[in-house]
Amino acid sequence: MRSITFISLLILCLGCSSAKNAGSDSHRIRPGKLNGTWVPVRQELGGVLLPGASFEKQKLILGDGVYTLIAESVDKGEVKYTNEKMDIYGKDGVNAGKHFTAIYKYENGQLTVCYNLSGDHYPESFETKGKPMYFLSVFKKS
Repeated sequence: MRSITFISLLILCLGCSSAKNAGSDSHRIRPGKLNGTWVPVRQELGGVLLPGASFEKQKLILGDGVYTLIAESVDKGEVKYTNEKMDIYGKDGVNAGKHFTAIYKYENGQLTVCYNLSGDHYPESFETKGKPMYFLSVFKKS
């Protein structure tokens, strides 16, 4: 349960509205485009697809460089964007004091974030298979 909360928090951070660039292609995300409430539609950890019941009550609320993740508990923090990368800093909740790195893209109304839960480098792709510390989450606005 704690790892699911952690992963959910990471997802929340990645979608914050101060994003400057979208993921793949040349699509640009305007500041504020990602602001709002997001719900996960797909999640995987280390190449393993997580069952929908494990994230069906989660919500990620993004707003101008801050996030709130509602899962088994509530996590809050800051997100900084540089190109297609994110740095997520937990401030309140189970991830307080932690730093996570991620890549993200916004396509067809969905936000996809791939997190490196170890925070030591950015993922190079949206692939988690064989990478136990990589968490992928796909969101849609609610």
